[in-house]
Amino acid sequence: MLAHDVSEGAGARAPAVLTGLDRLGRGEGPALRDQPIALLCHPASVTGQLEHATSVMARIGARVVSLLGPEHGLDAAAQDMEVVAGEAPRATIPAYSLYGETFASLSPTPEMFHGAAWLVIDLQDIGSRYYTYVWTAVLAAEVALLAGLRVLILDRPNPIGGLAEQVEGGAIAPNEESFVGLHDVAVRHGMTLGELARMAILERGRVGERGLEVLQCAGWSRSMLFFETGLPWVLPSPNMPTMGAALVYPGQCLLEGTNLSEGRGTTRPFELFGAPWLEGQALAQALQADDDALPGLQVRPLGFKPMFQKFAGRRCGGVQLHVVAPAAVRSLRTTWAVLRATWRLGQGAMRWRTEPYEFVADRPAIDLLAGGPWLRAAIEAQASLADIAASQEPARAAFVARRREFLLYPE
Repeated sequence: MLAHDVSEGAGARAPAVLTGLDRLGRGEGPALRDQPIALLCHPASVTGQLEHATSVMARIGARVVSLLGPEHGLDAAAQDMEVVAGEAPRATIPAYSLYGETFASLSPTPEMFHGAAWLVIDLQDIGSRYYTYVWTAVLAAEVALLAGLRVLILDRPNPIGGLAEQVEGGAIAPNEESFVGLHDVAVRHGMTLGELARMAILERGRVGERGLEVLQCAGWSRSMLFFETGLPWVLPSPNMPTMGAALVYPGQCLLEGTNLSEGRGTTRPFELFGAPWLEGQALAQALQADDDALPGLQVRPLGFKPMFQKFAGRRCGGVQLHVVAPAAVRSLRTTWAVLRATWRLGQGAMRWRTEPYEFVADRPAIDLLAGGPWLRAAIEAQASLADIAASQEPARAAFVARRREFLLYPE
């Protein structure tokens, strides 16, 4: 399966998988007719026929009294970590941003629900703990349940699969939680948003399960990748244009904690990356020489010029990651190898991000992403890829065991 075959959209056939929203629109799930609801959604909140959640709610007779938008906003126009100060009302429906200037802004206030009986959540996650939508869902659900609302999560497939062997990465160390890891889960967790949100809500213990419901997908199994669902790929955020980007994101998001360009400002964010001080051919050779650094991937050296964000307007040397075997991709292992190689090849030019990151200013961003300072230390010491992986295996295995009671779908 070549990279361009990793589907970007559904064909003419009916999708093999129905999302929670599809099922709700078919009359399944709780009866919401005439019920006042607050809706947490974004542009990817669509059915297999591209009908948006707001239209589905109107069609089934639910009364949307409030709209809530996650990071990037209701229309997903804002870039990463860009403050969405407010949302313009949609027709006569008040709308609110859940991504402002402070950590407190990430949770709604009860007043934002405008007397709703239900909070309905429909967000497309991409299977990595850094991706903030699941944490927005958790925070919003906790506030809603405490305020006496019922919460309905309309589930969606994990686009990069959900098998135990696909889980990557270890734990979050105590006191290292942040908005890129609000609860202790593996980096590539292999869970749907509904599964993970329920797990986090119950384990955090701020509220109980009473009033919380997940409307499952129909037809999805843990071995399925997104292109096998038949569902259309709608960008869930501005820099997630393809399923290929989603597959490499669990590893490549670590580059946000460095001065390497992760490809933002190009048409292939996360799939291509580099820096002005890197030579692409040398980096490609280093990755190819590292033992099992590229499962499911091939690398190609290239030059590129980001149009915004890191190194905007400057030529960067680097490589592009090409997905050649989607089910085999283990991108966290790949990016550990990338960090090892670029630290060595940069000869002092590579550095860790020290600027504030996701509302945290007192530690390096790489520590928040990795779940602690262990990865930064391992890269600086040039620990082997095998040793890095081995150090994370006990926590990875413990998470796989811990998640079992929360899984809703078969393998």
